[in-house]
Amino acid sequence: MAEVATSATSEQLLVVIDPVARRSDGESVRIAKDVLGAGAAVKLCLPEGPEEFARALRRRGSRRPVVVGDDRALIRAVSLLHRHRELAGCALSVVPVGGALSLARSLGVPTGTVQAARAVLDGVERRMDLLVDDSDGVVLGALRIPPVTATAQQPDSETTSPGRPWLRTCQSLVRTLVPAGRPSRPASAPEPGPSRLRVEVDGETLVDLNQPVEAVSVSPGAAGVASVEVRPVSVGAEASPLLAQGRTVTVSGAHFRYRADALVSGPVRTRTWVVREGAWGLTVPAAG
Repeated sequence: MAEVATSATSEQLLVVIDPVARRSDGESVRIAKDVLGAGAAVKLCLPEGPEEFARALRRRGSRRPVVVGDDRALIRAVSLLHRHRELAGCALSVVPVGGALSLARSLGVPTGTVQAARAVLDGVERRMDLLVDDSDGVVLGALRIPPVTATAQQPDSETTSPGRPWLRTCQSLVRTLVPAGRPSRPASAPEPGPSRLRVEVDGETLVDLNQPVEAVSVSPGAAGVASVEVRPVSVGAEASPLLAQGRTVTVSGAHFRYRADALVSGPVRTRTWVVREGAWGLTVPAAG
């Protein structure tokens, strides 16, 4: 892992540049380094794999961590800090670089490199809720059962094109960086048919196994609760979705897979997610 220190103002930043970002968009990485280095004292870390990525975050000291990379790099950083129980006291920043940036955008981070780097320097910390499951996995944005199809999530697809061996290398590296204990598969797998699932919100059954469902989605709602939507299978007229809010959501039934942020996990027979209010902080542009 290469580390380079540059001098600027008194603020200390640890800038961890994801290897996939370096290989896929070196120009954006260079711009991010220039803008950050002009406004703060920067220590650059260039990890070559997941172990070095984790080691860089663990050894950050008093420096504020900045991740330069795509949604998967952001998820990886939050997962590592959560696993080491350091997330609550660490304000994280990200400069989105790569093909899959929808999560960062939904969290309020600019996807333009210059704007995102300036937000790191001049922005404010926003405390956000986190969904934590019973295997200690985290969800920053939303989860869906069954996973969405490749057509709807083309930027995250892992298909390769002839004559582009570098892309296969990047995709192989991405797969090695998926957090341990979170089995996943490419999102390009076909979406299955209706499922029979029991969905419980704060111990109350929203839908039971006798009612086939087309989709279940869980996302942050009001402070400290999750919004749950279940779409039953329609017969004739379109069925109205079932809606609920709560702090604990349990899904059980036949083996199912789910997409949490940018990762597809499973199959599992049951999974419980609990909302952790204000569990993590992300730097976003200041209002106005």
